[in-house]
Amino acid sequence: MIVDRINRATRRVPAWPIYIVAVAIAGFQFYQGLTGALGPEPINALEREYGELALKLLIAGLVITPLRTFTGVNLIKYRRAIGLSAFFFATAHLAVWAFLDVRAWSRVIEEIIKRPYVTIGMAAFVLLIPLAVTSNKASIRAMGANWRKLHKLTYPAVLLGGIHYVWLVKGWPAEPFIYLAVIIALLAVRFKPFRFQRARA
Repeated sequence: MIVDRINRATRRVPAWPIYIVAVAIAGFQFYQGLTGALGPEPINALEREYGELALKLLIAGLVITPLRTFTGVNLIKYRRAIGLSAFFFATAHLAVWAFLDVRAWSRVIEEIIKRPYVTIGMAAFVLLIPLAVTSNKASIRAMGANWRKLHKLTYPAVLLGGIHYVWLVKGWPAEPFIYLAVIIALLAVRFKPFRFQRARA
């Protein structure tokens, strides 16, 4: 079966290249910003690129569990690398905004307090911090069942990230709303009533 072939292939392919690809992409985009390849406003473009990649990777992490549940394709071994790469891009997104765009700690704090979409984005980032810190085998052993409970913070974090994206864009482009709709759908399939209906089916 195709699913069995995919699962056998994933057992042979390690997760660590994901980190290398993430750093390479981030470095290349930064280089593009320095050379003017990102357009007339490279800081804003770089900030947006990093933020979108962080959100895409968070969504990819959400896909893994329902993909295994409904299709049998098991990509669990890649979830940690995907999640940490998402945090890496979220940190880069925040750093570009704080150090290259705003460029003053007093203004950073003012923006977080003053602008709701910045407040929501910062809240999403803060929720990701304990997840990144505990994404290692030592934390899993030390925390036991509490580790799984803590990592459910992924759900509000990615939802806030989607809302942040929708709120900050100007006009009504479809892309941010598509991301938010996908996030809501992926969270919905995790509700117990939905899982129960699937089990009955």
